[in-house]
This record gives sequence, C-alpha cells and structure tokens, in this order.
Amino acid sequence: MKIAIVSDSHRKQNLTKEAIDMLKAKGATYLVHAGDLEIIENLDILKNSGLTYVSVFGNNDYNLVQYAKNYNIYQEPYYFKIKDLKFKLMHIPTYMTPDSDIIIFGHTHIFEHQYTNNTLFLNPGELCAREKDLTQCVLLTITEDKYIIEYNFKKPNDKVWKNKIYEYTK
Repeated sequence: MKIAIVSDSHRKQNLTKEAIDMLKAKGATYLVHAGDLEIIENLDILKNSGLTYVSVFGNNDYNLVQYAKNYNIYQEPYYFKIKDLKFKLMHIPTYMTPDSDIIIFGHTHIFEHQYTNNTLFLNPGELCAREKDLTQCVLLTITEDKYIIEYNFKKPNDKVWKNKIYEYTK
C-alpha cells in the first residue's frame, strides 16, 4: 500500500498539484493532507486527484469550513482506517498520544519521522516552500513488516525531485 502524504500547501496550488501528480505517478493510491490548504483550489486538487483522500483543517483554513460538506476535510484530530491500520491525522501536533498505528501531522513545516512503541509519527514537511526553499512531501509504503518513508524534495523551480529513503521494521 502506498500513501501520498502532504501538508502546508498554503496558497501554492501549483506546488500542491505538482507534488500530488508526482506521488501518484510513483504508485500512491491514497492521499492524506495534514492541513493549511488555505484556498478552495487546493481542495479541488485533492478531490480531482483520482485518489481516495482525507484532509484536516489547519490553523489557516477557517475560510474553508463553509465548504466541508463538499470535501473530505475534517476537524482535528481525525481518526480513520486504511485496511487494518488506524491513523490519526492532525495539523498542529498537540494530540500526540500514541493511540494509533500512524500519526500524521503538519504545521511545523519540518520533515520529521519517528517510530516508537509501535507507532509511526510522521510530518511530511511543507509543500509551500515558505520556511525554506524546498517543496517537501512523502510517499509512505506499508508492507506486512515495514514502513518505508520516501521523503521527496526539490527547490520550487526545479524540475527534478530528489528523495531519501527511511525504513522501520514493524
């Protein structure tokens, strides 16, 4: 199973679409957005991606609440399952109790990952390239016994994505 994980698009719909298209081309079948989409165009990109998707409201998404009934966007923390795995999705990392298999968050604009006590904590970094000159996202591959994190990044005007792989044994 391959899951595209993104966060912190802010108003950068071009970078959002580019990252999702790249992750989809790498085989993603699910899409998770950890908030701060800011504009309806970013919600449309998720909805029109052709992937099963879910997202949460970030601290800059108050204007999107009125559209919630038309999109898969929820208040944080949002719990959901994919196959037999339990996920907890939030924007601001304040609900970090390890009560799920995978906890996904954003807000800090920093890529980070940790596997502790059978829980994977994952922040995909920022799509918007606001805090640093990098667009960042993750392709999470889940096998029977491993979590494989493919961290993808590039400068916003570059054409070629670079990546690094991190693996955890379940």
